[in-house]
Parts: sequence; structure tokens; C-alpha cells
Amino acid sequence: MKIGVKIMLKPEVLDIQGRAVAENLERQGRHLDQCRVGKFIELEVPSKDRNEALKQAREMADYVLHNPLIENYTLEVIE
Repeated sequence: MKIGVKIMLKPEVLDIQGRAVAENLERQGRHLDQCRVGKFIELEVPSKDRNEALKQAREMADYVLHNPLIENYTLEVIE
């Protein structure tokens, strides 16, 4: 089963990369309120059970995929 892990900086953490993208877009005449840059990781876990697959992905995300001091993550099942 495929699980997507979306990792974003916490709102209170300055997103320098997002700011650079926003400034570049503004220079090109494209207006936006905010831009934040994150990561998307696609995991394929061996379990066919949805809850078990999400549990395995959560353990992986907690253990190595994100930095809990500055990042949050969400999981989604990819059909």
C-alpha cells in the first residue's frame, strides 16, 4: 500500500525557501499571500491493511522522516 507523507515547517519557523519562491513570483508579477515549501515522500509498505500501513508509515515518519522540533507531517493513503 502506498502512503504519502507531507512534511512542512511549523508555522512559527521561518521558511527561507518559501520566501525566495514568493519573492521570485512577485518579481514576475504574480501576487500571492504566502508561499511555504515542504517535502512529499511516497512510501510503499507491504501491508494491505489500511490501518496497519498508516501505523508503519507513522513510525517511519516519527523515527527518521521529519524533525519534530521544526516540522509537522500528515499522512495520506495513495490509491
